[in-house]
Amino acid sequence: MAIVFHCEFCGKKIEAPDSAGGKWGKCPACHNKLYVPSPKVEEDDELRLAPLDTDAIEKERQLRAETQRLTQDILQEKDIPDGPRSPSGVVYEMSDKELRNNVILYLRHIALDELNEAEEIAALIAPCRARAVKIIDRIALSEIPEPELSDIPPQLLAGSIRNLRNQLR
Repeated sequence: MAIVFHCEFCGKKIEAPDSAGGKWGKCPACHNKLYVPSPKVEEDDELRLAPLDTDAIEKERQLRAETQRLTQDILQEKDIPDGPRSPSGVVYEMSDKELRNNVILYLRHIALDELNEAEEIAALIAPCRARAVKIIDRIALSEIPEPELSDIPPQLLAGSIRNLRNQLR
């Protein structure tokens, strides 16, 4: 009498001879390795489980080790890009006027204790580091503050400028 069962991968009905029961074989449809169950057991017989596939266990162990090694390699990479990148790979070049406005906006957000907004603005400024530092230096060295920053106390403004400049280094 044949052993009738279904492939656990593709669901195809398979008929195997009784002698194949309890062994490993391949599905004739999808060619995946599968366990051929033992012939139907009588109520008095002990139920047998499929034996461990040591090849599959070893392969899984190797894959986990490789995954862990790759994860560590990625975490230890030193080449970290500066600032956010656009998804299309095209970098938007901010004009000097926009950059100046963003620097002023950053300083206002810091003065108003709006740190999340300031952080977002700093991320926009970061790709233009060299130009932004020049604008920051001009603002810091100016005897008369920018009109948009005139209501901010001088010590707070100086500290905010110093903080942004340090972030851009």
